[in-house]
Amino acid sequence: MAINFNLNDLQAFRTVAELASFRKAADALHVSQPAFSRRIEKLEEALGVKLLERTTRKVSLTAVGRDFDRKVQQLLDDLDNTLLGIRGVAGTRMGEVTIACVPSTVYYFLSQVVSRYHERYPKIRVKVFDASANQVLAAVAQGEADFGLNFIGGQEHDIEFKPLLEERFVAACRRDHELARKRKVSWTELGQHDFISVSKSSGNRLLLDQALAGLAGRPQAIYEAQHVTTLLGLVEAGLGVAAVPSLAMPDADHPLLVSVPLVDPIVTRKVGLIRRKGRSLSPAALQLYEFFVEMKGKRRTTLKPKVPASPA
Repeated sequence: MAINFNLNDLQAFRTVAELASFRKAADALHVSQPAFSRRIEKLEEALGVKLLERTTRKVSLTAVGRDFDRKVQQLLDDLDNTLLGIRGVAGTRMGEVTIACVPSTVYYFLSQVVSRYHERYPKIRVKVFDASANQVLAAVAQGEADFGLNFIGGQEHDIEFKPLLEERFVAACRRDHELARKRKVSWTELGQHDFISVSKSSGNRLLLDQALAGLAGRPQAIYEAQHVTTLLGLVEAGLGVAAVPSLAMPDADHPLLVSVPLVDPIVTRKVGLIRRKGRSLSPAALQLYEFFVEMKGKRRTTLKPKVPASPA
């Protein structure tokens, strides 16, 4: 039988099988929807079988399509592995990886890993979806991200959670604030100052509410924001103090911000990688995933880039 289709047609089929939507698949491959449809039609005509059942609401695989999908996935993965393994090809390999993450992990953790990955595979585009913990979990569960960096997901039956590190919450304040001179601060002491908190929709807020339930004198928010990174901006502006994960704090030589360990109680969170159970990652995504795994157990100071001192 003459082969009247090409690799692009196979990639189009795999993408629509994964996303169950012609529109989403066309967007993912950066082609128009009519051009994408022609790829699928060409593939079905070449094979002489119907691979997809398409209605106005959804796209599903036929019985033949499901079997073909498994074989195509293995074929494309083997091809990627071969290309990534050939010396000299890694630097020119094309592709795309999407990682979802909570914003507090971006600057001092994710950026380090992505930088290393880019040095190794400069042609592979990395898309970072930074969002709330629940949104990150949903993006991974729905296949919108290859994998995620999160502190929730371990209790989900269809999600695999691989712990990377455990970090404690610290008090964030300006260097000229009275708490900055202390070696540790209790939550009750923190509550005596203008307090800035993430909103109730935040996973960090839920974690803290559970850990501090029943604590007398616990901090009550004067200001609220959606993300930890925004809290730090408000703290830096002198609007108050905040409780943030230690990973979100800048280096000790930051000109304005300082962190102080919080006690009574000590509250921690586990940060890890999340991915869908039973679904293999593409070779490009797997390589990035493994870069994160290599960071497990390393000292926090090795995870953070050096921040140049601000001019006087």
